[in-house]
Amino acid sequence: MENGVWTGRWFWTNLALLHRNGKHVSWSMVCGVMLFGLGLISLLTGHVASDLEWYSHRLHRRTLSTLDGGEDEPIDIWKSQYSKYYYGCKERGRHFGPAVRERKSNGYLLIATSGGLNQQRTGITDAVVVARILNATLVIPELDHQSFWKDDSDFANIFDVNWFITYLAKDITIIKRVPDKIMRSMEKPPYTMRVPRKSEPEYYLDQVLPILLRRRVLQLTKFDYRLANNLDDELQKLRCRVNYHALRFTKPIRQLGQRVVMKMRKMASRYVAVHLRFEPDMLAFSGCYFGGGERERHELGEIRKRWTTLPDLSPDGERKRGKCPLTPHEVGLMLRALGFTNDTYLYVASGEIYGGDETMQPLKDLFPNIYTKDMLAEEELKPFHPFSSRLAAIDYIVCDESNVFVTNNNGNMAKILAGRRRYMGHKRTIRPNAKKLSALFTSRHEMDWYTFASKVKACQRGFMGEPDEMRAGRGEFHEYPSTCVCEKPFMNDLSQDGTRPPRLAANIVTMKADNVMVAGQERVK
Repeated sequence: MENGVWTGRWFWTNLALLHRNGKHVSWSMVCGVMLFGLGLISLLTGHVASDLEWYSHRLHRRTLSTLDGGEDEPIDIWKSQYSKYYYGCKERGRHFGPAVRERKSNGYLLIATSGGLNQQRTGITDAVVVARILNATLVIPELDHQSFWKDDSDFANIFDVNWFITYLAKDITIIKRVPDKIMRSMEKPPYTMRVPRKSEPEYYLDQVLPILLRRRVLQLTKFDYRLANNLDDELQKLRCRVNYHALRFTKPIRQLGQRVVMKMRKMASRYVAVHLRFEPDMLAFSGCYFGGGERERHELGEIRKRWTTLPDLSPDGERKRGKCPLTPHEVGLMLRALGFTNDTYLYVASGEIYGGDETMQPLKDLFPNIYTKDMLAEEELKPFHPFSSRLAAIDYIVCDESNVFVTNNNGNMAKILAGRRRYMGHKRTIRPNAKKLSALFTSRHEMDWYTFASKVKACQRGFMGEPDEMRAGRGEFHEYPSTCVCEKPFMNDLSQDGTRPPRLAANIVTMKADNVMVAGQERVK
């Protein structure tokens, strides 16, 4: 400290002498002398900023700014100030007819889903819509027991079957199995077929319906993303009724999930849930490189061989395209740069983290208050351990209930939860802009913390879960359920605090509680 004071006196004394002698002192000279003096102070006091000090520096402002119409507008990192203007709407239209009863239907539709829990969820949702298109009776879908996850859970082990059937009774007829008399009367086993991905309703009417009418019982296999993204508004709303209301987890799963949520809330009134998705299979599938040397290349390369159809990818190319998940360290840096302080409570939803504790330690350094379902309910989870889908359901509940949800890839859980959180009131959902962030993380040591943080905030504009990020027809409907998000009627464009709610699209969905359209107001197209 004494050295620093001496250096300061030296600087001001010499500056005063120059001025007294009538010398003209330019600003460039002043700045140069100041920089020299500050450098000398740093050298004499031995203050050298470490990497930990650099990235863990606490920001005083807990907001980020977004440019809207050329004006700087602060945004709360915990919630959208515009969420109060929007709500989920899934009511049937007046012209949406009642469900066709079993005896009058065109036949029985069997569905074999594919993939993990959330991929199967999309298949179940679309299966209901396809049954409606075909005027078929839907048999409770069969879950995938053969994929990578090797979970032999049935539909009834994960979802509330009776609730599912009852909730959708006005839309389609659902039964638990094909009646025995129908099976005995069949001359051949049920016809099995796989439809192309993203098939339009016309495909089902032209190619699937004739077979259903002829064979009476039809099974569609590998049923995931087999229905077009853009459908009639009434069918889109049916998707929302299935996904956000009818697909309710079983009571044991719901109760355990809520207990984990309560434990998080007991420690902190609000928390951030992070879906890390940094498991070995995910990293191998991505084709990316994460800095682990030859050992990483060998281990992930061996796992990648499980998928014989995967193309050879350039790790650098994939990273530049924004296709690589962030490391736990990078997720932590992004959150700190956005303004989340190190006393923030994090719930981490993940399976086996590649690299284990060594990979997680940098994130723990940034956010010491990190918890997982195993840390909060170790004994209660033991019956669930053999079943990956049931474990995923617990994570789904805790992430859905969080104040902020952070995705780390564009996988099925990220899409499904992002869509649900939009539907449930635009709860804050942060998607890393990996394409821009990857270059920023690489060069972060070339800039100070405040510059880095401001650049992260700039990168994340449009990736924070604001209502105006959603456009009709953009991305997967399960992620952007625009048809099912309505705007609350209000007298004028300005709220009491003077803010103007953003528009979801060119036209706004405004609905009354009784589902009657207000004159002069249009549906979102």
